[in-house]
Amino acid sequence: MDADVRVGDVGTAWPTRLTDSWREFAENPVALAALALVALLIALAVLSPWIAPQNPYDLSQLSILDNKLPPGSRGFAGQLYLLGSDDQGRDLVSAILYGLRLSIFVGITATAIALAIGASVGVIAAYFGGWTDAGLMRLVDIQLSFPAILIALILVTILGKGVDKVVIALVCVQWAYYARTIRSSALVERRREYIDAARGLALSQSRIILRHLLPNAFPPLIVVATVQVAHAIALEATLSFLGVGVPITEPSLGVLIANGYGYMLSGNYWIAFYPGLALLLVILAINLVGDQLHHVMNPRGKR
Repeated sequence: MDADVRVGDVGTAWPTRLTDSWREFAENPVALAALALVALLIALAVLSPWIAPQNPYDLSQLSILDNKLPPGSRGFAGQLYLLGSDDQGRDLVSAILYGLRLSIFVGITATAIALAIGASVGVIAAYFGGWTDAGLMRLVDIQLSFPAILIALILVTILGKGVDKVVIALVCVQWAYYARTIRSSALVERRREYIDAARGLALSQSRIILRHLLPNAFPPLIVVATVQVAHAIALEATLSFLGVGVPITEPSLGVLIANGYGYMLSGNYWIAFYPGLALLLVILAINLVGDQLHHVMNPRGKR
Protein backbone atom coordinates (compact mmCIF):
# COMPACT_ATOMS: atom_id res chain seq x y z
CA MET A 1 0.00 0.00 0.00
CA ASP A 2 2.84 2.34 0.83
CA ALA A 3 4.46 1.66 -2.53
CA ASP A 4 1.12 2.35 -4.25
CA VAL A 5 0.91 5.75 -2.55
CA ARG A 6 4.43 6.64 -3.55
CA VAL A 7 3.81 5.71 -7.18
CA GLY A 8 0.47 7.47 -7.34
CA ASP A 9 1.90 10.64 -5.84
CA VAL A 10 4.70 10.99 -8.36
CA GLY A 11 4.52 14.49 -9.84
CA THR A 12 2.29 15.98 -7.11
CA ALA A 13 5.12 18.34 -6.20
CA TRP A 14 4.94 20.00 -9.62
CA PRO A 15 2.92 23.06 -8.45
CA THR A 16 5.43 23.76 -5.69
CA ARG A 17 8.34 23.14 -8.04
CA LEU A 18 6.89 25.53 -10.63
CA THR A 19 6.29 28.22 -8.00
CA ASP A 20 9.87 27.98 -6.74
CA SER A 21 11.21 28.03 -10.30
CA TRP A 22 9.18 31.12 -11.15
CA ARG A 23 10.44 32.96 -8.05
CA GLU A 24 14.02 32.19 -8.98
CA PHE A 25 13.40 33.15 -12.61
CA ALA A 26 11.92 36.48 -11.54
CA GLU A 27 15.08 37.36 -9.61
CA ASN A 28 16.74 38.25 -12.92
CA PRO A 29 15.33 41.57 -14.22
CA VAL A 30 16.92 41.07 -17.65
CA ALA A 31 15.18 37.72 -18.06
CA LEU A 32 11.89 39.25 -16.92
CA ALA A 33 12.25 42.05 -19.46
CA ALA A 34 13.06 39.48 -22.16
CA LEU A 35 10.00 37.43 -21.20
CA ALA A 36 7.83 40.55 -21.37
CA LEU A 37 9.27 41.35 -24.81
CA VAL A 38 8.56 37.81 -26.03
CA ALA A 39 4.98 38.07 -24.78
CA LEU A 40 4.58 41.46 -26.48
CA LEU A 41 5.96 40.20 -29.80
CA ILE A 42 3.70 37.14 -29.70
CA ALA A 43 0.69 39.36 -28.95
CA LEU A 44 1.58 41.69 -31.84
CA ALA A 45 2.03 38.71 -34.15
CA VAL A 46 -1.33 37.17 -33.20
CA LEU A 47 -3.18 40.49 -33.50
CA SER A 48 -1.39 41.62 -36.68
CA PRO A 49 -4.46 41.24 -38.97
CA TRP A 50 -6.35 43.67 -36.73
CA ILE A 51 -3.67 46.17 -35.71
CA ALA A 52 -1.53 46.40 -38.86
CA PRO A 53 -2.20 49.57 -40.91
CA GLN A 54 -2.54 47.45 -44.07
CA ASN A 55 -2.43 43.90 -45.33
CA PRO A 56 0.97 44.03 -47.05
CA TYR A 57 0.16 40.96 -49.13
CA ASP A 58 -3.14 42.26 -50.50
CA LEU A 59 -2.21 43.79 -53.86
CA SER A 60 -5.33 45.96 -53.87
CA GLN A 61 -3.98 47.85 -50.81
CA LEU A 62 -0.57 48.58 -52.33
CA SER A 63 0.48 51.51 -54.47
CA ILE A 64 3.65 51.52 -56.53
CA LEU A 65 3.72 55.29 -56.07
CA ASP A 66 4.57 54.71 -52.40
CA ASN A 67 7.60 52.49 -52.99
CA LYS A 68 10.84 53.04 -51.09
CA LEU A 69 9.54 55.89 -48.96
CA PRO A 70 11.84 56.71 -46.00
CA PRO A 71 10.63 56.31 -42.39
CA GLY A 72 8.08 58.93 -41.31
CA SER A 73 6.93 59.73 -44.85
CA ARG A 74 3.39 60.25 -46.04
CA GLY A 75 2.08 58.18 -48.92
CA PHE A 76 0.27 59.33 -52.06
CA ALA A 77 -3.08 58.99 -50.26
CA GLY A 78 -1.79 60.65 -47.07
CA GLN A 79 -1.16 57.51 -44.98
CA LEU A 80 1.83 57.52 -42.64
CA TYR A 81 4.66 55.06 -43.21
CA LEU A 82 6.25 55.04 -39.75
CA LEU A 83 9.15 52.76 -40.73
CA GLY A 84 9.00 53.54 -44.43
CA SER A 85 7.96 51.31 -47.32
CA ASP A 86 9.70 48.70 -49.44
CA ASP A 87 10.21 48.46 -53.19
CA GLN A 88 6.63 47.26 -53.69
CA GLY A 89 5.04 50.02 -51.64
CA ARG A 90 4.32 47.86 -48.61
CA ASP A 91 4.17 49.50 -45.21
CA LEU A 92 7.12 48.04 -43.27
CA VAL A 93 5.29 48.15 -39.93
CA SER A 94 2.55 45.95 -41.39
CA ALA A 95 5.02 43.71 -43.21
CA ILE A 96 7.07 43.16 -40.03
CA LEU A 97 3.96 42.32 -37.98
CA TYR A 98 2.82 39.79 -40.56
CA GLY A 99 6.37 38.46 -40.82
CA LEU A 100 6.55 37.99 -37.06
CA ARG A 101 3.24 36.13 -37.21
CA LEU A 102 4.58 33.59 -39.68
CA SER A 103 8.05 33.27 -38.14
CA ILE A 104 6.71 32.67 -34.62
CA PHE A 105 4.09 30.24 -35.92
CA VAL A 106 6.71 28.23 -37.79
CA GLY A 107 9.09 28.26 -34.81
CA ILE A 108 6.51 27.15 -32.24
CA THR A 109 4.83 24.57 -34.50
CA ALA A 110 8.08 22.94 -35.59
CA THR A 111 9.38 22.89 -32.02
CA ALA A 112 6.19 21.35 -30.63
CA ILE A 113 6.13 18.55 -33.21
CA ALA A 114 9.87 17.86 -32.89
CA LEU A 115 9.52 17.88 -29.09
CA ALA A 116 6.78 15.24 -29.20
CA ILE A 117 8.77 13.00 -31.54
CA GLY A 118 12.11 13.45 -29.77
CA ALA A 119 10.66 12.98 -26.30
CA SER A 120 8.95 9.75 -27.36
CA VAL A 121 12.11 8.36 -28.95
CA GLY A 122 14.34 9.36 -26.01
CA VAL A 123 12.08 7.95 -23.29
CA ILE A 124 11.55 4.68 -25.15
CA ALA A 125 15.30 4.29 -25.67
CA ALA A 126 16.05 4.96 -22.00
CA TYR A 127 13.30 2.72 -20.61
CA PHE A 128 13.87 -0.37 -22.74
CA GLY A 129 17.65 -0.05 -23.16
CA GLY A 130 19.60 -2.76 -24.95
CA TRP A 131 19.29 -2.96 -28.72
CA THR A 132 16.38 -0.52 -28.71
CA ASP A 133 18.51 2.13 -27.01
CA ALA A 134 21.55 1.42 -29.19
CA GLY A 135 19.59 1.52 -32.45
CA LEU A 136 17.66 4.70 -31.69
CA MET A 137 20.69 6.54 -30.35
CA ARG A 138 22.79 5.62 -33.40
CA LEU A 139 20.03 7.14 -35.53
CA VAL A 140 20.22 10.26 -33.38
CA ASP A 141 24.01 10.38 -33.71
CA ILE A 142 23.78 10.13 -37.49
CA GLN A 143 21.25 12.95 -37.64
CA LEU A 144 23.32 15.19 -35.35
CA SER A 145 26.50 14.57 -37.34
CA PHE A 146 25.20 16.72 -40.20
CA PRO A 147 24.88 20.53 -39.99
CA ALA A 148 21.30 21.63 -39.41
CA ILE A 149 21.32 24.12 -42.28
CA LEU A 150 22.57 21.42 -44.68
CA ILE A 151 19.75 19.01 -43.77
CA ALA A 152 17.17 21.78 -44.00
CA LEU A 153 18.45 22.93 -47.40
CA ILE A 154 18.36 19.41 -48.80
CA LEU A 155 14.83 18.78 -47.52
CA VAL A 156 13.28 22.04 -48.74
CA THR A 157 15.00 21.58 -52.10
CA ILE A 158 13.38 18.14 -52.41
CA LEU A 159 9.98 19.09 -50.93
CA GLY A 160 9.70 22.55 -52.48
CA LYS A 161 8.71 25.92 -51.07
CA GLY A 162 5.91 26.40 -48.56
CA VAL A 163 5.26 26.90 -44.86
CA ASP A 164 4.38 23.24 -44.35
CA LYS A 165 7.56 22.15 -46.13
CA VAL A 166 9.68 24.42 -43.93
CA VAL A 167 8.00 23.03 -40.80
CA ILE A 168 8.74 19.46 -41.93
CA ALA A 169 12.38 20.37 -42.56
CA LEU A 170 12.73 22.01 -39.14
CA VAL A 171 11.15 19.03 -37.38
CA CYS A 172 13.62 16.69 -39.09
CA VAL A 173 16.46 18.94 -37.95
CA GLN A 174 15.35 19.37 -34.32
CA TRP A 175 13.88 16.11 -33.02
CA ALA A 176 17.26 14.50 -32.28
CA TYR A 177 18.20 17.23 -29.77
CA TYR A 178 15.16 16.40 -27.66
CA ALA A 179 15.72 12.65 -27.94
CA ARG A 180 19.28 12.87 -26.63
CA THR A 181 18.38 15.33 -23.85
CA ILE A 182 15.44 13.42 -22.42
CA ARG A 183 17.25 10.08 -22.73
CA SER A 184 19.95 11.32 -20.37
CA SER A 185 17.37 12.49 -17.87
CA ALA A 186 15.22 9.37 -18.22
CA LEU A 187 18.21 7.07 -17.59
CA VAL A 188 18.61 8.69 -14.18
CA GLU A 189 14.89 8.55 -13.38
CA ARG A 190 14.62 4.90 -14.50
CA ARG A 191 16.87 3.83 -11.60
CA ARG A 192 14.79 5.55 -8.92
CA GLU A 193 12.65 3.75 -6.39
CA TYR A 194 9.27 4.90 -7.71
CA ILE A 195 9.94 3.16 -11.05
CA ASP A 196 10.81 -0.05 -9.21
CA ALA A 197 7.64 0.34 -7.14
CA ALA A 198 5.55 0.83 -10.27
CA ARG A 199 7.01 -2.34 -11.77
CA GLY A 200 6.39 -4.19 -8.54
CA LEU A 201 2.72 -3.20 -8.75
CA ALA A 202 2.59 -4.77 -12.23
CA LEU A 203 1.63 -1.48 -13.89
CA SER A 204 1.69 -1.53 -17.67
CA GLN A 205 4.83 -0.29 -19.39
CA SER A 206 2.89 2.44 -21.18
CA ARG A 207 1.54 3.73 -17.85
CA ILE A 208 4.96 3.70 -16.24
CA ILE A 209 6.44 5.62 -19.17
CA LEU A 210 3.63 8.16 -19.63
CA ARG A 211 2.51 8.69 -16.03
CA HIS A 212 5.78 8.40 -14.12
CA LEU A 213 8.96 8.38 -16.19
CA LEU A 214 8.12 11.05 -18.79
CA PRO A 215 6.81 13.76 -16.40
CA ASN A 216 9.88 13.49 -14.17
CA ALA A 217 12.37 13.40 -17.05
CA PHE A 218 10.69 16.26 -18.94
CA PRO A 219 11.95 19.48 -17.22
CA PRO A 220 15.31 19.67 -19.06
CA LEU A 221 13.39 19.71 -22.34
CA ILE A 222 11.79 23.02 -21.40
CA VAL A 223 15.16 24.75 -21.68
CA VAL A 224 16.03 22.99 -24.92
CA ALA A 225 12.63 23.76 -26.44
CA THR A 226 12.93 27.45 -25.59
CA VAL A 227 16.30 27.73 -27.31
CA GLN A 228 15.14 25.63 -30.26
CA VAL A 229 12.21 27.98 -30.92
CA ALA A 230 14.73 30.76 -31.50
CA HIS A 231 16.86 28.42 -33.59
CA ALA A 232 13.85 27.43 -35.70
CA ILE A 233 12.91 31.06 -36.31
CA ALA A 234 16.48 31.89 -37.35
CA LEU A 235 16.70 28.84 -39.60
CA GLU A 236 13.39 29.63 -41.29
CA ALA A 237 14.57 33.20 -41.91
CA THR A 238 17.83 31.86 -43.36
CA LEU A 239 16.02 29.49 -45.74
CA SER A 240 13.64 32.25 -46.84
CA PHE A 241 16.53 34.69 -47.30
CA LEU A 242 18.24 32.15 -49.54
CA GLY A 243 15.05 31.81 -51.57
CA VAL A 244 14.27 28.18 -50.70
CA GLY A 245 11.94 28.68 -47.71
CA VAL A 246 8.51 30.25 -47.91
CA PRO A 247 7.47 31.77 -51.28
CA ILE A 248 7.64 35.54 -51.81
CA THR A 249 3.85 35.72 -51.57
CA GLU A 250 4.03 34.66 -47.90
CA PRO A 251 4.91 37.12 -45.13
CA SER A 252 8.28 36.24 -43.63
CA LEU A 253 11.04 38.25 -42.00
CA GLY A 254 13.58 36.36 -44.08
CA VAL A 255 11.79 37.31 -47.30
CA LEU A 256 11.62 40.96 -46.20
CA ILE A 257 15.34 41.03 -45.43
CA ALA A 258 16.10 39.41 -48.78
CA ASN A 259 13.94 41.98 -50.60
CA GLY A 260 15.81 44.86 -48.96
CA TYR A 261 19.29 43.38 -49.15
CA GLY A 262 19.92 44.77 -52.62
CA TYR A 263 19.11 48.30 -51.47
CA MET A 264 21.43 48.39 -48.44
CA LEU A 265 24.18 50.26 -50.30
CA SER A 266 21.83 52.53 -52.26
CA GLY A 267 20.64 54.53 -49.27
CA ASN A 268 17.36 52.65 -48.74
CA TYR A 269 18.68 50.87 -45.68
CA TRP A 270 15.35 50.69 -43.85
CA ILE A 271 13.89 48.05 -46.19
CA ALA A 272 16.19 45.37 -44.76
CA PHE A 273 17.27 47.03 -41.50
CA TYR A 274 13.96 47.08 -39.62
CA PRO A 275 12.90 43.50 -40.48
CA GLY A 276 16.41 42.41 -39.48
CA LEU A 277 16.09 44.32 -36.21
CA ALA A 278 12.74 42.64 -35.49
CA LEU A 279 14.30 39.23 -36.15
CA LEU A 280 17.23 40.07 -33.88
CA LEU A 281 14.94 41.18 -31.05
CA VAL A 282 12.75 38.08 -31.07
CA ILE A 283 15.73 35.69 -31.21
CA LEU A 284 17.66 37.59 -28.54
CA ALA A 285 14.67 37.78 -26.20
CA ILE A 286 13.91 34.06 -26.51
CA ASN A 287 17.56 33.16 -25.94
CA LEU A 288 17.72 35.33 -22.80
CA VAL A 289 14.63 33.58 -21.44
CA GLY A 290 16.18 30.19 -22.27
CA ASP A 291 19.43 31.14 -20.57
CA GLN A 292 17.64 32.01 -17.35
CA LEU A 293 15.55 28.84 -17.53
CA HIS A 294 18.79 26.88 -17.85
CA HIS A 295 20.13 28.60 -14.74
CA VAL A 296 16.94 27.86 -12.79
CA MET A 297 16.54 24.22 -13.82
CA ASN A 298 20.20 23.19 -13.82
CA PRO A 299 21.46 22.92 -10.21
CA ARG A 300 25.08 22.76 -11.41
CA GLY A 301 24.72 26.17 -13.04
CA LYS A 302 23.43 27.89 -9.91
CA ARG A 303 25.76 30.24 -8.18
